[in-house]
Amino acid sequence: MSLLSLKKLFSNRKWLLVAVSVLLLVVLTGCTSSTTTLKTEDLLQGNFWERNVVYYFSLALDTFAGWFQGEYGFAILLLTVIVRACILPLTIKQMRSSKEMQKLQPQLAEIKKKHKDNPQKQQEETMKLFQQHNVNPLAGCLPVFIQMPVFIALYNSIYMNSAIREHTFLWLKLGQPDPYYVLPIIAALTTFVQSKMMASQNPMQSSMQFMMLIFPVLIFVMSLNFPAALPLYWVFSNTFTIVQNYFLYRSKDKEVQPAK
Repeated sequence: MSLLSLKKLFSNRKWLLVAVSVLLLVVLTGCTSSTTTLKTEDLLQGNFWERNVVYYFSLALDTFAGWFQGEYGFAILLLTVIVRACILPLTIKQMRSSKEMQKLQPQLAEIKKKHKDNPQKQQEETMKLFQQHNVNPLAGCLPVFIQMPVFIALYNSIYMNSAIREHTFLWLKLGQPDPYYVLPIIAALTTFVQSKMMASQNPMQSSMQFMMLIFPVLIFVMSLNFPAALPLYWVFSNTFTIVQNYFLYRSKDKEVQPAK
């Protein structure tokens, strides 16, 4: 891939994230039949995805629910904590990359000004600068890509596992959308808060402002149509991320705060 192509990819990553979200919507909507219900052990007789991925998610949720007297809502919460803990190193790397991008803004502006009549040279110098400081402009996309299989597998395990699909948690039937729209609203609000927190740490990146607006809308629309267990996972995940980012960014701010 040429430097020009890389530059275009980096500068348009907000559209990449939107495309990922739309793809997730399409894949989840069409990946399984709403009439298919199985016991967890029956998934071992299914296709490669069901045998090697969905089965283990379904088994994990069954096991966790057993620990909580059959409450699959708490099982999803525990699964959320495990998933978020696994991607925490990537989240920290994303945060550091974001901070480095902020520091490089004056140099990027200087490169743009110096080579304004030579786009190719401008792109080459920009890539060199990223490489010198070990900065990956796409680092923010990694947690999204990594969680996509989780979302898809969770969706499949809900629809295919009859125990989860028929389970009631609070006012929710986990296999059906929230009839009162409470969960979609909470999912959208927590997504907005999470996006706003990230945008506040990246004031020079207009793409963050864009995503702060578009992601909550996408999450709301998807939550209206998906079984309640999936937006419940999003609410748990968003809440975890909000608390996590509060402590991560606060610690980071203390490190860079000048001594009085």
